Amino acid sequence: MLNIRILVVGKIKEKYFTAALAEYLKRLSRFARTEIVEVKDEATPEKASSSDNERILQNEGQRLIEKIDHRDFVFALAIEGKLISSENLAAEMNRLPIDGYSTIDFVIGGSLGLSNEVKKRANTKISFGRITLPHQLARVVLCEQVYRAFMINEGSPYHK
Repeated sequence: MLNIRILVVGKIKEKYFTAALAEYLKRLSRFARTEIVEVKDEATPEKASSSDNERILQNEGQRLIEKIDHRDFVFALAIEGKLISSENLAAEMNRLPIDGYSTIDFVIGGSLGLSNEVKKRANTKISFGRITLPHQLARVVLCEQVYRAFMINEGSPYHK
């Protein structure tokens, strides 16, 4: 069975996001072993300098990198990533097990985004648009899109 891991910086505090994630994780369980792996976020000072921001990105990035196995296929969610449609994501996810990948990691950064090291490790950088989403909402959108990808590949009418 395929492994889907969603690697994220920080925890979710809002119950409505937690409830939405639980629903999508339940739906995804019929297709793949899916887990959300949270790493500690860094406190960002109110008036952080660029060097403070860089240090924060590096620390959070290192925590994410430590969770990624060298055999994993990694999608980094980044605003500068390639715009990807639901159909393209479905096709790519369908192809990866054929290419020998058993674990697909999706990586979502914290409030400052992802470090360059994480972006370099990624097999591909993707974007759901040029808007910036709070990282908690990005998790929900990602889980829905992964579920949608499985439904597309199954030929389900879920994706209209």
